[in-house]
Amino acid sequence: MTQHRTLVKICGLSSPETLRATIAAGADMAGFVFFERSPRHIDLETARTLGLMAQDRISRVALTVDARDAELDEIVDALAPDMLQLHGKESPERVAAVKARFDLPVIKAIGVATPEDVARASAYRGADVLLFDAKPAPDAAVPGGAGVSFDWNLLRNIGAANWMLSGGLDAENVAGALRVTKAPAVDVSSGVERERGVKDPARIADFIKAVRAL
Repeated sequence: MTQHRTLVKICGLSSPETLRATIAAGADMAGFVFFERSPRHIDLETARTLGLMAQDRISRVALTVDARDAELDEIVDALAPDMLQLHGKESPERVAAVKARFDLPVIKAIGVATPEDVARASAYRGADVLLFDAKPAPDAAVPGGAGVSFDWNLLRNIGAANWMLSGGLDAENVAGALRVTKAPAVDVSSGVERERGVKDPARIADFIKAVRAL
């Protein structure tokens, strides 16, 4: 992700309709959630269907949360992802192990609330991409997708080449977020939903249009 064009990932897709809308709107990555506590979770059968639809049309990203090898084996077999996104409390060693096991690029999510959170991302140099998201509350049921943003100024001059901005983004604020952070890629989930867990094709198109207008 060392290009000038800002990459866009639409995460939490769960239906053919919204996947088609994501592809038609020109997104670069489609994210699929494999975490049963999330309203965006999909089963393996759905993953196979959506994975085939996305093949050769858009990069497929499988999002998991502290998943074991056996779970990851099933997910990779079903979706055939182009990238894996680790969105839990995975250690740098676990990131390296997953990357080695599947020979796939790995995105590691980093929850951010303070400068110290940004600094600790340096321990994850083994990840191919760092995704900076709003840090979830200690009692949160899921570690992301809550529609909450954080202080984007914390990401000024972070020094990482391949990274993504996430957390509370939508069509109205993404331009401002990019002006502050100069992020090479953005990730959105709740900001393109009409209700929790249900994507809206029009909002997907509006979000991508806002990014491309810069």
